[in-house]
Amino acid sequence: MYWWTRWRFSNRKNRPKLEHIRHLYSNYLNRLVDLDVYLPSGYTRKGCYPLLLLNDGQDLPRMGMKQLLADWQGASENQMPFLVVGIYAGPDRMREYGVAAQPDYLGRGDLAGAYSLFVLNELIPFLRSRYSITGEVTQVWMAGFSLGALSALDLVWSHPGTFGGAGVFSGALWWRSKAFCIVEPDANRILHDQIKLKAGEGTSFQRFWWMAGTEEETDDRNKNGIIDVIDDTLDGIHAMESVGVPKEHLRYLQVEGGRHEPESWGSCMLDFWGFMLNKQGLSSQSL
Repeated sequence: MYWWTRWRFSNRKNRPKLEHIRHLYSNYLNRLVDLDVYLPSGYTRKGCYPLLLLNDGQDLPRMGMKQLLADWQGASENQMPFLVVGIYAGPDRMREYGVAAQPDYLGRGDLAGAYSLFVLNELIPFLRSRYSITGEVTQVWMAGFSLGALSALDLVWSHPGTFGGAGVFSGALWWRSKAFCIVEPDANRILHDQIKLKAGEGTSFQRFWWMAGTEEETDDRNKNGIIDVIDDTLDGIHAMESVGVPKEHLRYLQVEGGRHEPESWGSCMLDFWGFMLNKQGLSSQSL
């Protein structure tokens, strides 16, 4: 069972519509899930729209998602409209977000497999039954923030038959299978290792957008003068390149002064959408 309510914002051109879907039950998670569905201006059931799933959907209002979508659609008549679905994190966020193949060394992420099944077998079919969503895999994306980015990247990388790409905002790519060891400070990062397992399989159509901010933290575990979130992000990109992902399928955005918070993530959302929908072939850039 679920219920939803619909708000129509002002009739100004390009203003999106927002549907709050509450109490969608997941058998895999054994809990109720809340969603916010942002529909583009002019949305119609006769259309065929790209889909973007976002973890930590409860943070989207703080990013100004409604205005960002209006800005995107108003920037040019040629900008492609798409659906954004914010998935609210549950009370067990540290268990449901992670890498499905294995929990971290403290047992966190033990429900990541269940979360993946929820997205693949419950959420996406639910959305397809109610909205006009494209059948083209290249136009179905997932993104997230911090630990939610780790989750989204794992889901996309592991399921190329469902997703065309991922957005990784300040990804918690430090997720480890063993406790930190000063002798090997960059060892045992679970998702980096999962990426490398696909050697020879990384030349598909999938595309990946990555972002990190220079003011997110001060930790530098390997003492190379680069903060860990940037190190982990760059190492993830290099891991993909090592297994054959083309450089033009990768984009890295380093945000000067960017912090580990929704406002910084919102500031780069239009750049992410540009890469996601317009296939810009830029490998790196700093703001």
